Amino acid sequence: MGTRDDYKFLSIKDAYSSINQKVNLIAIIIEFGFPKRTRGTDYCCSLRIIDETHHQTGMSVNIFAENAERLPHVAAGGDIIQLSHVMVKKHGGEINAVFNKRYSSFALYKGEDGDDVAPYQFSSKFLQRDEDKMFIVNLRKWLVSFELREDASDFPMLREIKEGHINLACKIVHCCEAAQDEWFIFVWDGTDTPSNAVCSKLEDETSCPLPLQPERLPLPRELLCTLPTVGSILRITFDIGVDKNYLHLLPIGKWIKFVNMRLEVHAGLWFGVFTPFTKLRYTPNDDCLILECQRLYGERISLESGRMPSSNLPLSCITEVNYDHVPYVTLMDVLTHSEVTAKFKCVARVVAVLPSEPEKLCSPFGTYRMRLTLEDPTTRIHAFVLAEDGETLFDGYPDIDNLTRKLNRLLGISDCDDSIGAKDAPRNPPWVPFCLKSYYIDKSDIWGCRYFRIFDTKIVKQV
Repeated sequence: MGTRDDYKFLSIKDAYSSINQKVNLIAIIIEFGFPKRTRGTDYCCSLRIIDETHHQTGMSVNIFAENAERLPHVAAGGDIIQLSHVMVKKHGGEINAVFNKRYSSFALYKGEDGDDVAPYQFSSKFLQRDEDKMFIVNLRKWLVSFELREDASDFPMLREIKEGHINLACKIVHCCEAAQDEWFIFVWDGTDTPSNAVCSKLEDETSCPLPLQPERLPLPRELLCTLPTVGSILRITFDIGVDKNYLHLLPIGKWIKFVNMRLEVHAGLWFGVFTPFTKLRYTPNDDCLILECQRLYGERISLESGRMPSSNLPLSCITEVNYDHVPYVTLMDVLTHSEVTAKFKCVARVVAVLPSEPEKLCSPFGTYRMRLTLEDPTTRIHAFVLAEDGETLFDGYPDIDNLTRKLNRLLGISDCDDSIGAKDAPRNPPWVPFCLKSYYIDKSDIWGCRYFRIFDTKIVKQV
């Protein structure tokens, strides 16, 4: 870094009036994405910057370089970027700044939490002067008192999500490589995701069972026990073309705002996709949306019914349980319970059954033996129905027609639809109470071989 001819910074407001001109800017980074490869040989990244003259929409900046290493490696939203000789362009009705690798330069500085006025990254053509420091200090002071005004509808909670592109404000609760080069980010906001129709064929449960989670393998127990047990945990994976070397920008335990995240449903399970167009937005510690999420979660867990599925998931009276004195817990509570053997009361729905044919629910010796896949907003588990527990559930040994009707009620299959393929139609199983107990078989590995079975649960007669 050395000396250069004097120049002046333009405010973003003035830059909007400087189309097709090279300008110098210094501003706060309000949004930034991961580096991505262009259609040619270059790499690029997109930022959105604001200052005190234009802080609601800001200005988009597109930066190009020969490789990802030469792009700005933004440490956090709210950091400061200094841009020299960037061209102001109008494209698609929006005015943005374009960084040219031949003559433009940049420098990055810490934002409101920083005291050092030296850049933590700068490009090869960047030259700093003492006069720049005043602008950095002033921007930091402005950022401390700045409050980004955002409509809550711009960042819906997980309970409000739909398929497609969406913004999310969530807490990062875990990050892992589920398989080779297959990373998942686990996010949470304390609310329950909407339930989805189940489209799998019941007879496919033997050869292609419904997955219990989006990732291929379940998390180890020690990690599972660190996750919240109330509220849905959304898995986010990465689209092709997204550089995963920047996962440090998603720190565990921090609240993050995602802009333009893609949401999909697979096998009835929600998951997000971090695409090349997804960005991270500046999220201060006292962000109003985050504080509201935390307030609502605090209210929820203070309620006796706080661990039950959200009120938008109506509870059905199909089953009754003999465990009235025990409070309801979530299936994540069941999975992470500190004791190997225990009893629980849950509200869940049956999304799959094995075997699927009612005439095969009993063994050749005449005792019940079946596996249900239970789901609630927190997770899915397998729960067995065995012997006398099956007698309780089905009220003895009804004939095949009655047994079929009772099983169909749990699965969300209408009795009035006897057409061919009715069981293969999308199902919306009802939310019903169950009593569960955990047990083990192998004493040498009590956690690795822990199972769950349904007990003291009965399908009531239709009125």
